[in-house]
Amino acid sequence: MQTGRPLEFDPQLAIDAAMSVFWLRGFEATSLSDLLAAMGLSKSSFYNAFGSKQQLFEACLVRFRRRHVERMGEMMHAAASPLAFVREMLLTNAREAREPGPRRGCLIMNTATEFAGRDAAVAACISDAARDFAAMFRTAIEMAQEHGEIPRNADAAVLARYLLTTMAGLRTMVKAGLPADELEKVVEVAMSALH
Repeated sequence: MQTGRPLEFDPQLAIDAAMSVFWLRGFEATSLSDLLAAMGLSKSSFYNAFGSKQQLFEACLVRFRRRHVERMGEMMHAAASPLAFVREMLLTNAREAREPGPRRGCLIMNTATEFAGRDAAVAACISDAARDFAAMFRTAIEMAQEHGEIPRNADAAVLARYLLTTMAGLRTMVKAGLPADELEKVVEVAMSALH
């Protein structure tokens, strides 16, 4: 962000508003007018604070990643066991299919599909998010191994990537319109594969 006059709005709330629009529509389908309306900003305030639509989008991806990792950490801390955390994490993704309103999927996975690696800065944001999400799953797997829930000789890194891929697939299938009960069955298959 540029320095100068103090901002007359909360940049984090503005990023949250923009994130909701990008999450629902995608980067390409979101116009500057859509963003200005959602954020309640003038064009000059927008450009002074965020530089460009692309820079704002990257800020949204970073904020989404940090929030999701924080939420995963809270869920892990509150779970009855490491595997209970993993199951709840996957089920939470599947349950979006039961919620009213449009199915958004995952902002990170949607972006990976939309951009298909054609932008280095966006690709780095996606890679950082995937790394962080997998690290949370790896922590849970290693804890589950210590608790005897998963065999100690299992490759925690591979299982973490498997869970990340499963989570991404669930979010994509939610967006595609699959019913929650079918997705919840997929979660149970994924959980059985960990043993």
